[in-house]
Amino acid sequence: MTKVAPGRIEMITGPMFSGKSEELIRRLKRARIARQRVACYKPNIDLRYHRTAISSHSSQTHDASTVTTVEDLRSALFPQLEEIEVVGIDEVQFFSETIIPLTVELVHLGKRVVMAGLDTTFAAEPFGPVPDLMAIADDVTKLSAVCMVCGAPAIHTQRLGQSRELVVVGAAGLYEARCRTHFQPWIDDSKSEQLELPSVP
Repeated sequence: MTKVAPGRIEMITGPMFSGKSEELIRRLKRARIARQRVACYKPNIDLRYHRTAISSHSSQTHDASTVTTVEDLRSALFPQLEEIEVVGIDEVQFFSETIIPLTVELVHLGKRVVMAGLDTTFAAEPFGPVPDLMAIADDVTKLSAVCMVCGAPAIHTQRLGQSRELVVVGAAGLYEARCRTHFQPWIDDSKSEQLELPSVP
């Protein structure tokens, strides 16, 4: 029996507006150019731009299937796994910790797994499974954005509003990128409109 060469884990992280999804899309498109077979997934909690695609803030897109849970991801992926070489996952911070053993299993089956997600919450705390995925990744790309106050490199996601819910899906108008100097975890802006959603199990 031929032994399968292990795959690799690539983690793309950083604050909002840092280009995470754009970088994920770039890598998946390059894999397709190299004639590798790609499957891409995202949690159905994130439907800001497209239901059947991942999309960057710069309007770049890549076809993707939405899944509700990690188990749903497994069920969608494994029937076609022999035909897949590269697995892309966007907004991985919304998945539960069970994404970690699934990722390790995929790597042992020889798959390249490329994921993008926020590394910290709006309160500057580690976000979901992302820190653990960074720890076991072969490659970690940590991007920065541009601070909307001073223009310096930004590593924080600033929420504009009163809500302290962990998951409030939104983009411009709900969040800004901020540097360490101008990051304020509990800014009060009662005029912002928010969509509060539970995290993905």
